[in-house]
Amino acid sequence: MITIGITGGVGAGKSAILKYLEEKYDAYIIVADELAKELEEPGKEVYEKLVQCFGDTILSQDKSIDKKAFANLIFGDEDALKKADSIIHPAVKEEILNRIKAKEADGCKVFIVEAALLIEEGYDKILDEIWYIYADEAVRFKRLEENRGYSREKSLSIMRKQKSDIEFRKYCKRIIDNSGELSETLDQTDAIMHSIKAALI
Repeated sequence: MITIGITGGVGAGKSAILKYLEEKYDAYIIVADELAKELEEPGKEVYEKLVQCFGDTILSQDKSIDKKAFANLIFGDEDALKKADSIIHPAVKEEILNRIKAKEADGCKVFIVEAALLIEEGYDKILDEIWYIYADEAVRFKRLEENRGYSREKSLSIMRKQKSDIEFRKYCKRIIDNSGELSETLDQTDAIMHSIKAALI
């Protein structure tokens, strides 16, 4: 089994590539943000730790975590964000490691993790390789406006908080340019998968 991390800036188009890898190569996909939400559900250890740390103010009426209230709390306070990250990120990584073992035992050939903070969280040390999905800034601005309704100012604010193109390229083994037509992107993806097919046997 080969384990791959996929990362890149907001609006780079990672989701389309993940979908293709899942459909064509039967890849098992974990999106870190979605996994974090699973671990924050009532009854889970992460949920209990977050409530213990931040109190009932982050809960909605049904006792689930109020995503909006929680986001407003942590992103307005650097210390609170660090506390939340120290609870969530290690739990996500531990669950990913557990799933890697389980899927390998099941005979899975391609295991993929998508996360914006793969590099920051040291996933290059636990995955076989990291891919960087690149797209021109102009393309990213357009996608974010059309697909998410983001203003240019909001998109720029998010981009400035993420790693630069140079930093992404420094840590990633493979680079896919997703600035053009999707067919061109998928051709690049196929070429990479072909080049590592020996590892899938």
